[in-house]
Amino acid sequence: MPQLPDDLDAVAVRTWCSLALEALGRERAEIDAINVYPIADGDTGTNLYLTVESAAAAVEAVFAAHETGTTAPATADAVRAMAHGALIGARGNSGTILAQLLRGMAGVLADGGDAAHLRLALTSAADAARQAVAHPVEGTVLTVAAEAAQAARGEDPDLRTVVTAAYEGARAALARTPEQLAVLGRAGVVDAGGRGLVAVLGALVETVTGQAPVRGPRTASGNAAKTPVTVDGGSVVGLPVGGTPVEGVTEGGLTAAGLPAGGLSVEGPLDCPEDGGAGPAFEVIYLLEAGDEQVARLRTRLDALGDSLVVVGGDGLWHVHVHVDDAGAAVEAGVEAGRPYRIRITHFATESGHDVRVQAEPAQRAVVVVVPGDGLAGLCTEAGATTVIARPGEPPASGELVDAIRRAHAREVVLLPNDAALRHTAAAAAEQARTEGVRVALVPTRAAVQGIAALAVHEPDRGFDEDVVAMTAAAGATRYAELAVAERQSWTMAGICQAGDILGLIDGDVAVIGADVPHTARTVLDRMLAAGGELVTLVLGEDVPDSLADALEEHVREGHLAVDTVVYRGGHQRAPLLIGVE
Repeated sequence: MPQLPDDLDAVAVRTWCSLALEALGRERAEIDAINVYPIADGDTGTNLYLTVESAAAAVEAVFAAHETGTTAPATADAVRAMAHGALIGARGNSGTILAQLLRGMAGVLADGGDAAHLRLALTSAADAARQAVAHPVEGTVLTVAAEAAQAARGEDPDLRTVVTAAYEGARAALARTPEQLAVLGRAGVVDAGGRGLVAVLGALVETVTGQAPVRGPRTASGNAAKTPVTVDGGSVVGLPVGGTPVEGVTEGGLTAAGLPAGGLSVEGPLDCPEDGGAGPAFEVIYLLEAGDEQVARLRTRLDALGDSLVVVGGDGLWHVHVHVDDAGAAVEAGVEAGRPYRIRITHFATESGHDVRVQAEPAQRAVVVVVPGDGLAGLCTEAGATTVIARPGEPPASGELVDAIRRAHAREVVLLPNDAALRHTAAAAAEQARTEGVRVALVPTRAAVQGIAALAVHEPDRGFDEDVVAMTAAAGATRYAELAVAERQSWTMAGICQAGDILGLIDGDVAVIGADVPHTARTVLDRMLAAGGELVTLVLGEDVPDSLADALEEHVREGHLAVDTVVYRGGHQRAPLLIGVE
């Protein structure tokens, strides 16, 4: 069991970011579903996930820069990286406010991470976020942040006590949000941004106590309250085919965002301000390099143009978010204040919208696939897919997957992540691409051999739903295995392994422990084929000789006469051998 931190040092900050990203990944879809304020655009969970993903990546970059050293980064470096990453990666109203909350905490935690500093950090965060919002509204994430800070006040020197108190205060505040904000009460939901903050604070509790807290809002009796979830026509449900669910499928078939209209795509299907009337037509977001005086004037000008104004940041770099009817005027105001960039304009009133640009006519359909090495990338590219390479120890972020979907430049995209660990990342990328007018179906393939099987049956000329179901069925019918080298002694489902042992993992679990690759591979194949099969796929790592493939092919032929074998070179990949049986 890892040692629990006595204060929030750099390692604890890193752990917090990682756990917060996991928590938001788990709850992303549910948070999206209860997003009704200030605009019912169904993206709060996704925006929070993308914001924390950027924060976590910035912290990881700090640690990567210290890999050759003997000590961890300074706490100040880690918390400032977290805040900066959140600022530049903030998405939507909720992500922008969360970025300011993290920035407010970082300003205090850079000086110390004990209980006293954490109490001050929570207060600083709540105050900074409230000041960043032009017209604060109670019953939102601002209220949840303020109540968390209030609950954490006191003199107790124990960090765990402070963190737990803040979390419980946030849960209680979240449960009261429907009473404070009429639009939430009418919809029967809690505030989506507030629920996201509770998830982030819950990750902090797990970081310092080692135990995941009770999730969800808290009732007056102290019990966890059920969060009602409203589901509209674009919500996601699973369609199990061959054991693999498809994300992006509704009761009536796969959801379609439609084609971009006028170069814009929507980040949400509905416009639902608190008063029930029509709100501003556009969301405008950009990063801005400007001084404090220029930003003060910008706030005044943008406040007159629209609503939901949030300006966060400092030290010359700001993140600007506003809802307006005149998007051009909002951008012009930024130009007058300083240098705006990463400008994003989203149209609420139509089912379309993304960065404004003129592009060639998109293709009808494409496949985006994550592969573990250069060899499979070439194979999939030849098959017509757009590839993203997941190098050892460097899983792609959701932004890379979104960029790949954009590069595919198609109206319809099938996304194959080929790794169970990329499930949340791929889901966030798919959701983001849908807001840009792309019809995306996520087939959550867990291994590269499942992706190969799915790609083999892909037919772009048939209907989208039919094609996705066929690909899903092919992936679900493919059992997968890989060989790995044990790094240390540890317990596994197959017994105790020693450092250097060859592990055979079948469907993600250690099933075989061997002394060498050939023997372990044969044992794994025999176990997989005992349940039947028609085709064996072998993907060889960079340093694996061709003679191993020949030997395994002969082994299959001798023991299973009706089974064919295909061999691919995977190039530089994490596992020396990948195996698929279908």
